[in-house]
Amino acid sequence: MSTETRSSEPAAGAVVWIVLVAAFGGFLFGFDTAVINGAVSPIRQAFELDALMSGFSVSSALLGCVIGAFTGGMVSDRVGRQKAMLIAAGLFFISAIGTGLVFSVYDLVLWRVVGGIGVGMASVIAPAYIAEVSPAAWRGRLGSLFQLAIVIGIFMAAVSNALFANLADGAEGMLWLGLEAWRWMFLSEAAPALVYGMLALSIPESPRYLVSRGRTDDAAAVLTDVVGISEKSALTEKIAEIRRTINLEARQKLRDLFQGRKLMPIVWVGIGLAVFQQFVGINVIFYYSTTLWQAVGIAEEQAMLVQVITTSVNILATIVGILLVDKVGRRIPLAVGSAVMTVGLLTMAVAFSQAIESQTTNEFGDVETVVSLPEPWGMIALVAANVFVLGFGATWGPFMWLMLGEMFPNRVRAVALGVASAFNWGSNFLVSSLFPQMAELSLVFAYGFYGASALLSLIFVLKWVPETKGREIEEMESSAHARR
Repeated sequence: MSTETRSSEPAAGAVVWIVLVAAFGGFLFGFDTAVINGAVSPIRQAFELDALMSGFSVSSALLGCVIGAFTGGMVSDRVGRQKAMLIAAGLFFISAIGTGLVFSVYDLVLWRVVGGIGVGMASVIAPAYIAEVSPAAWRGRLGSLFQLAIVIGIFMAAVSNALFANLADGAEGMLWLGLEAWRWMFLSEAAPALVYGMLALSIPESPRYLVSRGRTDDAAAVLTDVVGISEKSALTEKIAEIRRTINLEARQKLRDLFQGRKLMPIVWVGIGLAVFQQFVGINVIFYYSTTLWQAVGIAEEQAMLVQVITTSVNILATIVGILLVDKVGRRIPLAVGSAVMTVGLLTMAVAFSQAIESQTTNEFGDVETVVSLPEPWGMIALVAANVFVLGFGATWGPFMWLMLGEMFPNRVRAVALGVASAFNWGSNFLVSSLFPQMAELSLVFAYGFYGASALLSLIFVLKWVPETKGREIEEMESSAHARR
């Protein structure tokens, strides 16, 4: 098609395919971070780990996430979005094989960090690529597919963990090639990682990267065939706009976030959103829930089934959030989500306060302490956990990342997003690392703390978080000033 010919309609099939391939990185993101859930107990037993080292081995991937998030943008700017996806796929694949064949907790941590780097890269590359190739009219819906892919990845990790554990009569049981089921949980990620790499070869490079390398003709072809901009004047204007944005972002520095010696109020709001999203303990549900439910007397196979149910609720809640976000805004749903999470978490704390301990002798003659929840508290705890996930998945899960992309002024958006993302991954690491010790101290204390954080997040939203629906990005800074 000639660039002189006007066409306002993008190629729907091409756009959807490209976005689905990019969003597949989100699937691996969710799968990699959640697959550890089914392996926590057997790893702790196999390597004789205490609570502190157990927590670190689980959360060590998040250190890699911080590295990947910080370097992912630079790598994709240097080699292109498509090649960066291939690098991330390679890291996922290597991590899956390495983690499945570990011989000590030290190389487990190493391979978890490698996979975490892939997760961190995917967390910045895929959303950026989707935004850069999506037609403006479709960008919100297409961008939300990345978050949906993450929760589907979490769900599939739960399903595959349950499948391997059932086949081997327990996560520590033997399966094929003389390897325990928990090792196959990690090895199973190698297949989708390989598929991701192969699919990445089928999509075009981002027009933004092509413009940054002076390949304007190639960029124009992508903008015409995918985005649907075919009029020559419109193409010229779009390419000029991309070039201006590239130059603007290249000049952004950390010091731009300060007004005098004080951090910009809108940046504090972004950091608050990022921290509260993790301090409510959502990833404890996805990283430790199998161990958690076993700790209160639910059998391993039933605990894994509970995880499948919980991740299914997360998917449904995320779909609800995607459908609502452009109709009812961001701020009020966030407040409602905080209230629902507070009720769910505090109810869990009350339920766990009813736990009963008893002594039993295992098959080796050792005396063990068994914890159980009397009826109806076991069912109350299960329902409360899913109420919490519902409140999070429909609001704080997808909305936090959406608002971080909307609320910062153009002149500091790139660097502010990097700072807020780092706080999010850092908070995730802190909460995940400390949970085993908090749980040993008291599950009532652990979930009471998360419930208190959810309550504080409600106050934070009502007092400081601005509404971003239907507003220009440059308005956000003054709005945050007013709320302070």
